[in-house]
Amino acid sequence: MPPVKILLFGKIGQVGWELRRTLAPLGSLACVDFPEVDFTRPDSLRQWIRDAAPDIIVNAAAYTAVDKAESDSSLALQINGEAPAVMAAEAKRRGALLVHYSTDYVFDGAKHTPYVEEDAPNPLSAYGRSKLAGDTAIAEAGCRHLIFRLCWVYGARGGNFMLTMMRLARERETLRVVCDQVGCPTTSRLIAETTALALQAARPGGPAEGASGVFHLCCGGQTSWHGFASAIIAQMPAEGRKCRTVEPITAAEYPTPARRPAYSVMSCAKLARTFGLALPDWQDALRLVLAA
Repeated sequence: MPPVKILLFGKIGQVGWELRRTLAPLGSLACVDFPEVDFTRPDSLRQWIRDAAPDIIVNAAAYTAVDKAESDSSLALQINGEAPAVMAAEAKRRGALLVHYSTDYVFDGAKHTPYVEEDAPNPLSAYGRSKLAGDTAIAEAGCRHLIFRLCWVYGARGGNFMLTMMRLARERETLRVVCDQVGCPTTSRLIAETTALALQAARPGGPAEGASGVFHLCCGGQTSWHGFASAIIAQMPAEGRKCRTVEPITAAEYPTPARRPAYSVMSCAKLARTFGLALPDWQDALRLVLAA
């Protein structure tokens, strides 16, 4: 049997960087990102897919500037909504599996119990609406797909909350962090590793053969941004750290252009049932990242 051919879009992003490592053992892997491919041009995407002729398309590319998307909604929609639609149409045409990453921001945060995949989306921001447009387009294309909804992604590289807090903790004695937004911090490495394991389970003859649909993928437990920041700073090396106090503030005290859900906790029971996979508690995952 010939090796599985995988095409990865978004090779330099937080998740894409990790996927380069975890997907490589699964088959023949081709990786691409802007400017080699232009995510605003359907013909550019089609050409890459048709030339690579993949069995699996993995889309880790996204417009992730949540606040900037409020004034740049057209570009956010092109990258997060229209580009995945093109990928899905090409996946359908050649019978490929499309793996795509979505977000907790498709929900409005009005619940007080973990969101499940069947809950109705109601995004509060232009970013959330653009991501939901991509999810919807993929489902409507009729291709086999795995859409993984992620929450509060961070890691050891790129621009993310953990690295920002660590930088600020070296510069300031006091930080003020929002305490009334709750979610599940999830590491990019665990996302990539879980993706690879899910693909192995979904292979022909695997325990999840033929799996398709939307799955929540995030670490266990929950915390606020304030709780997350406090845990990061508590585990930082003392040398070079100036911060001694992390003050809790409300979202109203830290206004942003984009509205964010107050509650972003998601249930991963479907992921566990389908693929036999479960991610660790967010605190355990954080310790592994900071210890690396």
